[in-house]
Amino acid sequence: NLETADLVALGTNGIKALSSSQVAALSTSEVAAMTSAQVGTLSSAQVAGLSSTQVAAIETQDLRALSTSATARLATDLIHALTTDQVAALTTAQVAALSSAQFGALTTSGIVALNSADVAALNSSQARALSSDQVAALETGDLRALGTTAIRAVGTDQLNALGTDQMGALTTTQVAALGSQQIANLGTTNLNALNTQQFANMSSAQLGAMTTTQVAAMETADLVAVGSSGLRAWNSGQVAAMGTDQLAALT
Repeated sequence: NLETADLVALGTNGIKALSSSQVAALSTSEVAAMTSAQVGTLSSAQVAGLSSTQVAAIETQDLRALSTSATARLATDLIHALTTDQVAALTTAQVAALSSAQFGALTTSGIVALNSADVAALNSSQARALSSDQVAALETGDLRALGTTAIRAVGTDQLNALGTDQMGALTTTQVAALGSQQIANLGTTNLNALNTQQFANMSSAQLGAMTTTQVAAMETADLVAVGSSGLRAWNSGQVAAMGTDQLAALT
C-alpha cells in the first residue's frame, strides 16, 4: 500500500492515472488522506468501485468536491451508508444529480440532513422515489421548499404518511398543485389538517375529486372557505353527504 504522504504527493494527475481496481484497493486511511482536489478528480468509473468503508472515510469537505457525474455513480448501498454529516455536506448540485434509486436509498436521518435548497432542487423522479418513512422524516421547513412538480409526483401512500403538522405547513401553491387522485386518496385526518386558506385555493377539479367520506369529515370553517366553488364542484352525492351542522354553516 502507498504511504498516505505518498498518496498526497501523487497530486491530481496521479489519482487520475490510478485504475478502478487500484482505487478500490486503497485503505480507508489512504482515502481519508486524499485532498479535496484529488477527490474531485475521481472519475465515475473509479467511484463506482468504492466500498462503503472507503466512502465513509471521505471527509465531508472532500466529499463536496466529488463531481456530479461521479456522485451519480455511487452505488445505492454506499448512499445508504452515508453519515448524516456527509449528506449534509453534499452540495445541492450533487443532491440533484442523484438518481431516483440513489435518492430512495437515503436513510431517514439522511433525509433530515438535507437542507431546504436540496429539497427545492428535487425533480419528479426523485420525489416519486421517496418512501413513506422518508416523506414523514422531512422537516416542515424543507417540505415547504418542495417544488410543485415534485410534490405532484409524490405517491398517494407517501402523501398520507405526512403528519398533520406537515400537511398544515404545505404552502397554498403546493396544495393547489396536488393532483385529483392525490386529493381523493387523502385520509380525513390529513385532509382536516389543511387550513382554510389551503382549501380556499383548491381548484374545482380538486374539490370535485373529494370522496363523500372526505366531504362529510370537513370542518365547517373549511366548508365556508370553499363556499360556492365547492358546491358547484360537488355532485349531488357529495352534497348529500354533508351533515346538518355543515349545511347550516353554509347558510
